[in-house]
Amino acid sequence: MKGSRFGALALLTVCALVPTAGGAVAAPPTAVSDATALQAALDRVTATGAVGAVAEVRQGDAVWRGSSGTSRLDGRHAAPVDGRFRAGSVTKTFTATVVLQLVGEGRLRLSDTAERWLPGLVPAPGGDRITVRELLQHASGLPEYTDGLLDGDAPRDRFHTWTPAELVRRAVKDGDRNRPLLFPPGTDHHYSNTDYIVLGMIVEKVTGRSYRTEIDRRIIRPLGLRDTRLPGSSPFITGPHSHGYEPVEKGDGTLVPVDYTTVNMSIAGAAGEIISTTADLDRFFRVLLGGGLLRPAELREMTTDTSGAGWGLGLEMATLPCGTIVGHGGGTPGYRTLSFHTLDGTRQVTLDWTDWGTDGDADAGPAALALMTAGLCPS
Repeated sequence: MKGSRFGALALLTVCALVPTAGGAVAAPPTAVSDATALQAALDRVTATGAVGAVAEVRQGDAVWRGSSGTSRLDGRHAAPVDGRFRAGSVTKTFTATVVLQLVGEGRLRLSDTAERWLPGLVPAPGGDRITVRELLQHASGLPEYTDGLLDGDAPRDRFHTWTPAELVRRAVKDGDRNRPLLFPPGTDHHYSNTDYIVLGMIVEKVTGRSYRTEIDRRIIRPLGLRDTRLPGSSPFITGPHSHGYEPVEKGDGTLVPVDYTTVNMSIAGAAGEIISTTADLDRFFRVLLGGGLLRPAELREMTTDTSGAGWGLGLEMATLPCGTIVGHGGGTPGYRTLSFHTLDGTRQVTLDWTDWGTDGDADAGPAALALMTAGLCPS
């Protein structure tokens, strides 16, 4: 969405950051020194196109959490600072972590082909050569399955339940004809949600359990991510949350905001269905980058950009003036998320905002980027 469907209002597409080549959980929090400046930066997000925004910034043991704007267009209630939101393609890092855990356990290899685990899934010439590594790094050449399913970011059928096999078929088949790959596997990079739908299917084949079950038992429960869940076909966000809106064109050509908070995100699956909070996402990335979820070998693989295009394995990578940052962005109907961190996990920013504001064409992305830069590169 926003250029990459369930991908980010991607950090790498909204700014001139340069792709980069290749801790422990914090003590009880103290206040950050630049809290006033961070709040002002968050207020600029809502002033430039968002209804509401929430953020958590961590700098060592110091923590700042803030909110700005309102939870709905009616303006009656403030955006809840601990609110849950749809984090879109941040899901990909969770899926990639499970895949790399299976690699570390010797149950899967990065050089394994999708064909080995899912015979006949990709019938196009060269499809039998797509590897797990290429799926993780968007180097498979698989087309995007979302084409034709969305109006902007909004699913045309918001309550339809999709199976992974149905979604992949949309990518690899055009009626009864096989769709060609975009390029031979491993020769280029192209962001495709299809890659992660296939990875979710491989997780199920290897473990005998769904990727949702594996993410829950390997990550969500052990880390105590109490506000994080994979909703499957359930269209609801439970608990405190802001509402998300999508612009819909009326017959006279004007755009009106339509509430898309309730939507079946099985259309995103292992590529983008997760619901979480700023605190839970920061905790996940802090433990992950601190070595608490992967062996050193697999963590090095994940955080090394061998693509030359700013991709690790399930991570977006870029450089700020203060150094390398890693993480992922996400975009779903009505919600935009950025969750980025220094490589050692000691400085973190997770930000989510709901679109629309006072102008349906407004873009809060640059202000969100400015807040992220301020949080990760404090003066």
